[in-house]
Amino acid sequence: MLVQGIKSRPVYTGLAIDRHAQQHLFALEGEGALAFADALAQADRKFLATAEILYVPAGSRAARHDLGLSAAGPLDLWTAPTVPVLLNRLRVTLQTAAMGTRLYIAGTEGFIGEAMQVALDAGIDFNSILTEHRGSSARRVQCVHCKGITEEVITSPFTCSHCGLPLLVRDHYSRRLGAFQGVNVDAEEPGSAPRPEVMFP
Repeated sequence: MLVQGIKSRPVYTGLAIDRHAQQHLFALEGEGALAFADALAQADRKFLATAEILYVPAGSRAARHDLGLSAAGPLDLWTAPTVPVLLNRLRVTLQTAAMGTRLYIAGTEGFIGEAMQVALDAGIDFNSILTEHRGSSARRVQCVHCKGITEEVITSPFTCSHCGLPLLVRDHYSRRLGAFQGVNVDAEEPGSAPRPEVMFP
């Protein structure tokens, strides 16, 4: 039932440490910490002297990864209680970031989308941000009818949390919103929506 093959679908290139960067800023959610650990294993650890990590355990399927991040020895590790708090800290950090700072984002798609929004608002070029999807495949979806956004959608169709319409999750992704698009699946014949199917575990 998923509409695929849409060019706006995000591509996550993975975290590879930029050895030319002067500063390294990581925004990590849940299992995104494991992406950092993998990148660390393949890089010269000297970059840690200029690394700052913003971490939030939200979305993690296992235990918190604070201890592993702390053991890596980054210049600065800050753990946020919630995603909105981390995003606010990221916004403030980017306002004072020096030229030559490289931004890395890892976690669920919803988190990556929201963090990318903050970075784009700060004037960072989309193509210069390194991203890696880790953790749940649940999606952040905007209803194209009421414009409401529903977090952690795992089925298609699903019921919009704002207007109650049954929505088909499309693979069309809005970079501006950091969300996939959901369209009314039974607009022509109300009540004919198929049963929800788990698509994004």
